[in-house]
Amino acid sequence: MTLFQCTLRTTLLACLLLPLGAQAAYPERPIRLVVPFPPGGGTDAIARQAAVKVASDTGSTLVIENRPGAGGNLGVEAVTNAKPDGYTIVIGQTSNLAINPTLYTKLGYDPERDLTPVGLMAEAPLVLAVAADSPYQTLGDFIAAAKKDPGHLNYASSGNGTVSHLATEQFQKAADIRLTHIPYKGASQGVNDLIGGQIQAYMSSIPTLIGHVKNGKLRALAVTSAARTADMPDVPTFAESGVPGFEAVTWFGLAGPAGMPEEAVNALHAAFDKALKDETTRQQYQAQGANVLTSTPAEFGELIRRERVRWGEIVRESGVSVD
Repeated sequence: MTLFQCTLRTTLLACLLLPLGAQAAYPERPIRLVVPFPPGGGTDAIARQAAVKVASDTGSTLVIENRPGAGGNLGVEAVTNAKPDGYTIVIGQTSNLAINPTLYTKLGYDPERDLTPVGLMAEAPLVLAVAADSPYQTLGDFIAAAKKDPGHLNYASSGNGTVSHLATEQFQKAADIRLTHIPYKGASQGVNDLIGGQIQAYMSSIPTLIGHVKNGKLRALAVTSAARTADMPDVPTFAESGVPGFEAVTWFGLAGPAGMPEEAVNALHAAFDKALKDETTRQQYQAQGANVLTSTPAEFGELIRRERVRWGEIVRESGVSVD
C-alpha cells in the first residue's frame, strides 16, 4: 500500500467515524438572497436591512442578487430551480406568492409545491402618490379628474398582477373611475416616470414611495390602511377620502427551494427572526412604512395558502390574466 493510499484510507475512516455534531455547521459558505425586483424598491430595502443585521449577528455572508422581471416571477422561479441546500433563498411577497399563480396562465412554479417557507418578515400598506407638481392635491381631486375624462389618466405598477396593479384595479372599481395601466418591471422605474410627469399616479407599498414623499418629489394622497400610519400621519386613509371599505396590504417573507434541509430552515429562521425583532431593524422598517411581521415556517406556509385563495378570487373578478 502506498503512502497516498494509506492516507486516503485513514481519512475516509475518520470521516465515517466522525459524529454528526462534529461536522461543519451550516452555513459554510455565502448565502445568496434573491430579490425578484430591481434595486431601490420596497422589497429590496426590506431584504437588505434584515440581511445586514443577520450578517452582523452571525458572521455569515449574505449576497443580495436582484433578478427582476415578470412581476417577480423570474427571481422566484430561479430559486425553485436552485439546489435545495440552504444556500439560495428568495424574498417573496404577496404578488409572486399569492397573486401570480392565478394571474399567469403559464407560471413556471407553484409556491406551495416548489418552495420551502422560512418565515414572514414584514407587512406594509400601500399609498397612492402623484408628482409634487401635480394639480391633484387630494384623492377627491384625482377621482374627479378621472371621472371627467375616463381613461385619460394613467397609473404605474411594478408589473402585471403585482399588488400595486390589482389594488389600483380595486380602487377604480370602488371609486367608479377608469385609468390606463402602465406596467413596469419594478418599482423604481415607475417612480422615476411618476416624478418626471410621464405617469399621473402610482399606488405602491409605503416603503417604495415614502422616501420620495419625504424629500418632496412626490405627494401622497391616501393610504390603504384602515387607520392613518405613524410614519405618514398627515396622509388620510381612502375611507377618510371618500372611498369607504377600501384596504390593501402587502406582506414579505423568505423561502427557499422545496426540499431544503431542516437544519438550514431552522438556522435561517432563527437568524432572521432575531434580526427582525431587533429594535434598530424595527425602527428602520417603520421609518419606511413597514411593520415587522414574523412567523414560524409552518405559519408562513399557511398564510401563502390562504392568501393564494383570497387573491385568486380578486384576480378572477378583475378579469385580468397574463400569458
